[in-house]
Amino acid sequence: MNRALFLDRDGVVNVEINYLYKIEDFEFVEGILNLCKYYQDKGYIIIIVTNQSGIDRGYYSESDFNFLTLWMTKEFAKHGVEIKKVYYCPHHPDISMACNCRKPSPGMILEAQKEYDIDLKNSILVGDKESDIEAALSAGIVETYLFDEKKIYKESKATKIVSKLEEIYNVNTK
Repeated sequence: MNRALFLDRDGVVNVEINYLYKIEDFEFVEGILNLCKYYQDKGYIIIIVTNQSGIDRGYYSESDFNFLTLWMTKEFAKHGVEIKKVYYCPHHPDISMACNCRKPSPGMILEAQKEYDIDLKNSILVGDKESDIEAALSAGIVETYLFDEKKIYKESKATKIVSKLEEIYNVNTK
């Protein structure tokens, strides 16, 4: 079985910009490449799970999303990081339907588990919203981190709230 580092995209991989779909607006969050490299070197596969309701809302197309995703994964690869797969939910419950893939539902994580034979109990999720943490816990992921750069959250169901991504792997190296 594989261990995975699951990452939310907007707010964890890239700086949060509402309905991001243009390369020129994409900016990596400080420390994300080092975090991924650290876990990849420890044998984890890297998977992104992201809600993308901008598709359902008509702000951008799946083609736009896929174009940015391909560019992003190539940028990771330039730094020696393989993103195994990017799972996304294009739905918004007020527009198309309720679904089991939109976080806080665990659908994307469970799909990845089946596709890549992932041991969820020994995997990790990093998200920037409580819905990310809830999805992880519902799927059976025990170790979760809420990335809160602005220090907004006072409490969370996450294992730990961190304001810098390096705090995640520093926890594991001490």
